[in-house]
Formats: sequence, structure tokens, C-alpha cells
Amino acid sequence: MIRIKEMTRLAHRYLADFVTEGDLVIDATAGNGYDTICLAELVGSTGHVYAFDIQRKALENTRHKLVEKKLSNRVTLIEAGHEMLDQHVKGQLSAVIYNLGYLPGGDKQLTTDHLTTLTSIEKAIKMLLTGGIVVVVVYPGHSEGLIEKQVLLKFCRSLPSSKFSVLHTRLCNQAHNPPELLIIQSID
Repeated sequence: MIRIKEMTRLAHRYLADFVTEGDLVIDATAGNGYDTICLAELVGSTGHVYAFDIQRKALENTRHKLVEKKLSNRVTLIEAGHEMLDQHVKGQLSAVIYNLGYLPGGDKQLTTDHLTTLTSIEKAIKMLLTGGIVVVVVYPGHSEGLIEKQVLLKFCRSLPSSKFSVLHTRLCNQAHNPPELLIIQSID
């Protein structure tokens, strides 16, 4: 059973509905590797995952999990900011996931940044196949996370409804600014 408040697991459920064997996908924030593993399992042996992170430790954590699960051959790890995704990945994407904030277990002062996140998402939606999705787990419980949320919501509201559908999921009865989920789907 999934608990509604577990936004990352909910994000994985959405990915499972949109990613199939053979797809090309991106984990824009590799972190500790959980989203990368999810995507690698979904794309199967004929698909491919590109996983980005600016922290070498995050990529090492992800690499270790991929080796354990025998999924390394499905993933390319890239030590670069997600705003560079279009320079490293060519082709149309079925899905991109962002799990924003800071590396769990890492330096909480080193977080994703609203400017690079917005740049990355603008590039990602241009690379989506029709029907493809961008999934964003936002953490407004810290100052940069709150700014990211505000910037991303403004951006999502500006997307033309003839080309994109946007879903915003949040817990309205929880304290302390719990994580929120944004899903942008290309419909044209």
C-alpha cells in the first residue's frame, strides 16, 4: 500500500504509467539513485536512462545501487547540472523526473536552484514525445525549495493548455510544508 504522503513513491507510480520498455528517459537529479533505479527497471534492456547530478557522491551512490541490481548497462551517469541535459542527451523523451532539494544524508546547504531547475524543465518539455511527462517532486520546506515551488507553479500556469496538461498534487492538511508533486504532460 502506498501512503499518499510519500510523494516520491507516488511519482514512481505515474512514471510506471508512462514509461515502457525501450524508452529514453532522464533522471535530472540522481541523488541516492532511487529514481534512476525505478527508471532503469521501467525502460528494460532496450531503453536507456541518463542520470544527472552535480555531486560526485550522489553519482557514486547511484552507481553502487545500479551495480547491486545489475542495471548499470541501462544507465549513463553524468556529472553535470540538469540544465545541461540537452547537451548530453539527443532524442525524444518519454519521461524526466526531478527530485528537488538536497541530497539526503548530504550537505543541506547544497540544494537545487530555481534558476537552473527552470532552465532544465524548459529544455526537458521541448524534448518530450507527445504524451511524455516531466515529474517534479518539490520540497518547499526550506527557503530555496519554497522559491523553486513558486517559480515552477508560475511557469506551469503559463504553459498553453493546448500543448500541455499540468497536475499539481499537494497535501492540504499537513504541517511544515510537505513535498508536492508537479506533472507536466505534453499533449501536442
